Amino acid sequence: MKGRPLFKSPLPRSYLSDTSSVSSAAVATHRVYQVWRGKNRFLCGGRLIFGPDASSIVLTVALIMTPLALFVAFVSFRLAELIGKPLGTAVPATAMAVGVFDVVVLVLTSGRDPGIIPRNARPPEPDDAATDSSSFASPATGASWSLPPTRDVYVNGVVVKVKYCHTCMLYRPPRCSHCSVCNNCVERFDHHCPWVGQCIGRRNYRFFFMFISSTTFLCLYVFGFCWVNLLLISRQYGVSFGHAVAESPVSGCLIVYTFVTAWFVGGLTAFHSYLVCTNQTTYENFRYRYERKANPFNRGAGSNIAEIFFSPIPPSRNDFRAKVSPADPDAAALYYLGPLSSESRISFYTRASLSFDMAKASFDLNYSAKRTSVASSDFGGIYGGSHGGHGHGGALDRVSTTHLQQPRHSIFGGPGRESKKAEDEADAVTAELGATMHTHYGAAAGRPRGREFEVV
Repeated sequence: MKGRPLFKSPLPRSYLSDTSSVSSAAVATHRVYQVWRGKNRFLCGGRLIFGPDASSIVLTVALIMTPLALFVAFVSFRLAELIGKPLGTAVPATAMAVGVFDVVVLVLTSGRDPGIIPRNARPPEPDDAATDSSSFASPATGASWSLPPTRDVYVNGVVVKVKYCHTCMLYRPPRCSHCSVCNNCVERFDHHCPWVGQCIGRRNYRFFFMFISSTTFLCLYVFGFCWVNLLLISRQYGVSFGHAVAESPVSGCLIVYTFVTAWFVGGLTAFHSYLVCTNQTTYENFRYRYERKANPFNRGAGSNIAEIFFSPIPPSRNDFRAKVSPADPDAAALYYLGPLSSESRISFYTRASLSFDMAKASFDLNYSAKRTSVASSDFGGIYGGSHGGHGHGGALDRVSTTHLQQPRHSIFGGPGRESKKAEDEADAVTAELGATMHTHYGAAAGRPRGREFEVV
């Protein structure tokens, strides 16, 4: 599907800046992960991506490693002495190996792109072949129009409806859903897991399954060997089982803890084993059960298991370390338009906050001088800067350039506050610019119909 053109008709030559000047002004000052519109959190310079509830990983690790450490320190080594070599030494070694593997797959589940589908900068064009003319009006006529909420696609000969996402401005591929927690459309969306602090999707589902299955194995391992430890103590010393628990209270506590935990993670592992064999997601399982529809993705247990565990993981569709230029006309649509920090009042998106509609020959600057100021170099590349144009260059050159906004996802502090003088100058420039546009286009110039982006 083609994207809708940014401009409905060519710009006037007097306002069309040279391509080379725009390229020179397009200085990349931020990376994608720093201005990401989702609610994700990033580490290691955008190499690790987590959900907004990533702090829950600390709790999850503590719930796994604390009982494991108690088992290794107070049960496994004593049990190794009772069993004797060579089998006795394998008890603590196996427990530590499974624990390390469990934490590794937890990080692989939580710290990678689950399959986020990039947003569109603007809504797609309506499909003329599949659109009823009565449902749409041409944007050029000024009438309102909207995209159909769903479209039909064929999957293995079965019609599947795909929904339009108004947040990401795209038709979601089959099996894709928008996560309200992370604010992203995720491919093959299964669910958002609060225990790992991440969406579970196409690129991390196998690691999630390995995490819950290894956690289940670890619970059963500790549970079983704690029982063995108590039985060996009872036999060696000729005491009752109650005295054995008093001799090794850690074993008794771990038996209770792992028994309760195994029911939870064990049930989750069994449920996802069923989903893997039938090639379903958690979301699809509840939806299809409610709608009583057949699963068009089921290709048999063997093929389904091979698809989940042995098919290559597709590369991420997002380059979170790519540099973003504020002069990019799509920057304001694709990246974060959040509130400005108190220590950096200049918005990164002011550079892309111009909207045009040449069908009405109108010009609009979404701007609030109380919250932000405009950098002269930003508009110089669009209106000719030092070329003068229709008087805009001289007016805009008087605006002082200050620091850019500190990225929303950055962990570093922002620059100092801008001065009140810059705001006063910005007020004057905005008024002069509006008067100039009124002179050239007249009082009938209306507001644009295009998407506008305000700094809030």
